[in-house]
Amino acid sequence: MNRKHLSVLFFMAVFVIACKKGSPIINEIEKFVGFQKPANFPEPVYNFANNPITKDGVVLGRTLFYDGRLSRDNTISCGSCHIQSSAFTQHGHDVSHGIDDRLGIRNSPPIMNLAWNKAFMWGGGIYDLDLQPFAPITAHEEMDESVENVMVKLRQTPKYADLFKKAFGSPDITTARFMKALSQFMLMCVSSNSKYDKVMRKENGASFTTDEMEGYAVFKNKCGTCHTESLFTDGSFRNNGLGISTLNDKGLFDATLIETDKYKFKVPSLRNLKYTAPYMHDGRFLSLNGVLEHYNSEVITTQNLDPLLNGNRKGIALSATEKVKITAFLNTLNDEEFIKNPLLAEQ
Repeated sequence: MNRKHLSVLFFMAVFVIACKKGSPIINEIEKFVGFQKPANFPEPVYNFANNPITKDGVVLGRTLFYDGRLSRDNTISCGSCHIQSSAFTQHGHDVSHGIDDRLGIRNSPPIMNLAWNKAFMWGGGIYDLDLQPFAPITAHEEMDESVENVMVKLRQTPKYADLFKKAFGSPDITTARFMKALSQFMLMCVSSNSKYDKVMRKENGASFTTDEMEGYAVFKNKCGTCHTESLFTDGSFRNNGLGISTLNDKGLFDATLIETDKYKFKVPSLRNLKYTAPYMHDGRFLSLNGVLEHYNSEVITTQNLDPLLNGNRKGIALSATEKVKITAFLNTLNDEEFIKNPLLAEQ
């Protein structure tokens, strides 16, 4: 055996050892301690009693999350539109890009802190995380597949029988287990280690700068009603005066058919804005400054405009200085640990 062959074998051996012992993903799994509520967060609303989080359940859920078999032509996974480095959004795309490069009508929302969500999707209509994956899997412009076909493909893939057995005690691959495994992974997508969180928890002497503290005060006074701490959303659906798009997306109304729900969309969390542009349900604003200026001067009176924006002065008055200070505070909500967490990464 010549030196070249020995070198190849050596590097292959090093690679195998690294995968077994040194992989950040594997090491993170070895340290797995389950779901933990951050000290500064409220109690979750998800019913963990019906779906206890386990290491093997999360491994299965993560494998499914990044598997293109969930789509009709095996090319689009959940992770295609929910990218970890972008806080599980499709950064840079105003609306989602799915199978055959079809365009959706809404911006991909972040997968983040879902254990505290009572409703899902920009336009609502789904109120159980264990049912949420049905929507993207079956949507024509997203994965364009049926759950029945997904089950067939998973049963024909040898690795899944073992993964399901480890997670649920049996190799049987069922829709209910499939959904619960995806939920287990998504529930672990907790963003709670931003500078804001560390200040609130008084960790390691963390403190706001003067601009951040002043921005925090402005935020609480002018934004905090809808974007309530510490999740930075109240989970409600509101019309924030964007004006009707060319697609005439009616938001929550499409799910409820209640006239007073027209043009209401879910209030998004303001966490991780550094990674999740563009903003709003249709991705119309490319920058955070564009969002702030909308509330300052561009709110349009449309049906069901939120009363908080429809007073003597439409919108929310924000001076140039206040916008700078609010931006400084909002930057404290970015969580780099979240977007680099090996447990949540594709294998």
